[in-house]
Amino acid sequence: MNTTDQISSGILGILTTDGLGGFADEAAGIIFLMMLATTLIGGIIAFNARQLIHAVQGLAVCFIGVAAIYYYLNSPFLAMMQMLIYVGAVCITISFAILLAAPEEDKKQGPPSVLSGPFGIITAGMIAFAMVSLALKTEFTIMPKVNMGDMKLIGSKLLTTYSMVFELVSIVLLIAIIGSLVIGRKGRSK
Repeated sequence: MNTTDQISSGILGILTTDGLGGFADEAAGIIFLMMLATTLIGGIIAFNARQLIHAVQGLAVCFIGVAAIYYYLNSPFLAMMQMLIYVGAVCITISFAILLAAPEEDKKQGPPSVLSGPFGIITAGMIAFAMVSLALKTEFTIMPKVNMGDMKLIGSKLLTTYSMVFELVSIVLLIAIIGSLVIGRKGRSK
């Protein structure tokens, strides 16, 4: 067997008998981890930002990561709603409120409480332990696809069966607008 035959049989071996399937599974796992990292990095930025506008930007990155995870899980409608409602409406409304608000004077903060650090670490550890133990005990089954995301069916279900969810989304937007008005009620006077 010459070198050309070995190369062609190797290529055919990769393209058949699940040779390429293993590569696709690894690539899908890497893409999912990148989406997860985007979500976590955005959350860390939102949590640790010193300026409010940077916290909103981190929140937007976190929401974009969540939308990417929805899309990865074969739910493009939820991904689109995540982008429209949370990134497009909530984050933009909060950003406008921050831009309209008066600049804050530098406030001197006192030392943090003795209980804040250890109490927060213990609480986070307990929540993480509960979630990991629940995930290990739960038997996950793959659900069959029912209708491939027909928009007419989604629209009719959203306005009939799941109308409460539709109204809750509008309440979330109303709360975001009220919160932005509270933040920016004084306007830029300085």
